[in-house]
Amino acid sequence: MSATSKKARFGIVVFPGTWSDGDCYHVLKNVLRQQVDYIWHKDDDLSSYDCVVLPGGFSYGDYLRTGAIARFSPVMSAIKKFANDGGLVIGICNGFQILCEAQLLPGILMRNNDLRFHCEWTNLRIENNDTRFTSRASQNKVIEVPISHGEGNYYADSKTIDTLNKNDQVVLRYCSESGQIDSASNPNGSIQNIAGIVNRQGNVMGMMPHPERCCEEIVGGTDGRVIFESMIDSVS
Repeated sequence: MSATSKKARFGIVVFPGTWSDGDCYHVLKNVLRQQVDYIWHKDDDLSSYDCVVLPGGFSYGDYLRTGAIARFSPVMSAIKKFANDGGLVIGICNGFQILCEAQLLPGILMRNNDLRFHCEWTNLRIENNDTRFTSRASQNKVIEVPISHGEGNYYADSKTIDTLNKNDQVVLRYCSESGQIDSASNPNGSIQNIAGIVNRQGNVMGMMPHPERCCEEIVGGTDGRVIFESMIDSVS
């Protein structure tokens, strides 16, 4: 296994129903050799962490709608303070949904437009490599990262989309192997093929694809490492 020599301390939030916490822990601890702890959803002290990860899953069974109950967990108040103080936060899949519900990111995640659950590899184009989550990638680079969701259809009103584009807050878009942004490459109907965004301050990111599932050759690819290694660079 290869690893980065830089060190950061990650906290991985675990809600009832979370299931990608183990994958994130394995990658950060065993592949990238970082300090990692699990953070239970009732914890409220994040002061010892550089980065907080909200992983994928079905928090609280996705009752009401995805992320709607998780946003009220005690840890979310701590995450809001952590983010407002400049701490690095990434929400992956269900984590992205929770960040939107908590209004740490704009927009919502709706049912996939074909009403089917999609578990497959997708191509993503790096729309902005000048972020703390993508600095290791080149602009417009195409990476291959899997998805696993039934409600990944990102939507926001036209004013919000215009703002995201104007401020370079759209970080990832679904694309073809050659980097073309088209409907054929959009697995869920997400508006303008959006797969990942950052907040205006650039320290909170949400993405539907799972970078933790592609950090070792044995699982099919290593393109997901660029996300985590960029985060490590930004805090080390």
